[in-house]
Amino acid sequence: MRLLKAEELFRKVLDGGLKKPRLLGLDVGSKYVGLAVSDHQNKVALPLSVLGRTKENIDAMADDFKILVKNYSLEGLVVGYPFNLQGQPSPDAIHVSLLVGELCKTGKLDDLSYTYWDENFTSKCVEALLNPLKLNDRSETKTMNDKFAAVCILQGYLDNMNRARRSAENRGE
Repeated sequence: MRLLKAEELFRKVLDGGLKKPRLLGLDVGSKYVGLAVSDHQNKVALPLSVLGRTKENIDAMADDFKILVKNYSLEGLVVGYPFNLQGQPSPDAIHVSLLVGELCKTGKLDDLSYTYWDENFTSKCVEALLNPLKLNDRSETKTMNDKFAAVCILQGYLDNMNRARRSAENRGE
């Protein structure tokens, strides 16, 4: 896996041509990884699933990602990264860095690019989306929270990149 700047990853996706590559959003926690996928136009993030995360299942997780890459024509990952309000990595960022490092070490995702995206306020976004549903089952609530946190991360990225692209087009760049 190769780390790219946010703009570089989006440009790579847009340059994908006929294969219409998509992006996968990740909300990385200590026990679960929420997943969301972009639509074919890379404008809307859609909830996908949640993967359990343990030290023992990193190879299986890399295999799951390989399947997702193939099934969804994925070009890259948008990985939620927790920054504090001063723009520095927060203590929770270690979970994210460890997972990405472990996935890189497997060598199974070498063709995939990724970028980090600020996940600040995604929990507030998810609360606003899910509170009206009044979910009672704690495990269902947890998986919904993780999936929709991934949606918020990916949607924030897509909105930002598409807005920047439109601005550049309007300026004639």
